[in-house]
Amino acid sequence: MAGWAAALRRTRAALAGAFARALGRGGPDEDTVEALEVALLGADVSAVLVDELVDRLRDERTRGAEGARAAVADVLAAALPEPSFDWAAAPRPMALLVVGVNGSGKTTTCAKLARAAAAAGRRPLLAAADTYRAAGAEQLALWAERLDCPVVAGRTGGDAAAVVFDAAAAVEARDRDALLVDTAGRMHTREPLMRELEKLQRALAKRMPGAPHETWIALDAAMGQNAIAQARFFHRVTPLTGAVVTKLDGSARAGFLFSIGRELGIPVCYAGLGEGPDDLAPFDRTAFVQALLDGEGEGRSDGGG
Repeated sequence: MAGWAAALRRTRAALAGAFARALGRGGPDEDTVEALEVALLGADVSAVLVDELVDRLRDERTRGAEGARAAVADVLAAALPEPSFDWAAAPRPMALLVVGVNGSGKTTTCAKLARAAAAAGRRPLLAAADTYRAAGAEQLALWAERLDCPVVAGRTGGDAAAVVFDAAAAVEARDRDALLVDTAGRMHTREPLMRELEKLQRALAKRMPGAPHETWIALDAAMGQNAIAQARFFHRVTPLTGAVVTKLDGSARAGFLFSIGRELGIPVCYAGLGEGPDDLAPFDRTAFVQALLDGEGEGRSDGGG
């Protein structure tokens, strides 16, 4: 699996010089603080967090480079809620709904989450509830075959709510304990499609009490702060319990991750560090912050933090 520093190489490239100057020997001065402010905004760190970080750096000037670096690490880590999800502690059976806009990587994310669930000792089942795209169901079926994981799908153009109802029934019939639902990609501005998502949730709850136990949004890291607008709208329609950030290794705008916790109050649960089937890593906020600052997160791919 790729390490955090390698996955964040593009964002680090945008920030490395500014961090090095602001946190280097002698500590920050006004010029290096202003340069860091510009660099952070360019990496899609929110203006509110940048202001807080800059104020803290100015307060820490007398503590030198070591104090400045510790201050930056503290502020950034505090902006990232600690993920609390644990496959072992989750209900049996449980249902995890993956939502998001078209192209955000939901289908691949569902498959990789099924792999993670199986590695944690769960018995996953996939539901292809994207009935708008035949290619979506076919892609998930290919992943399911590769993972040796059962999948329930419906016909193209069919009722997605019926698919998840059948999938929830199949969880019991096939002795499975983790249902992962790949929903149709929908633009957050399309109200009818968002109402359909509510219908899907009601159908799922009828067959599996308490479901969905988790609702995670897949966010394409390349979207930066634009992804926050998507998540905010979804959060109003269906309360989100977490986020999965996809394609992190291809983005220079990873600073937007801090806004997921700050503005929405939800944790990043997993992040895509590469293209391989095992490159979906539990989010590690300490490794993430260290990798942004100096690359010390390289090689750390375990959870916690």
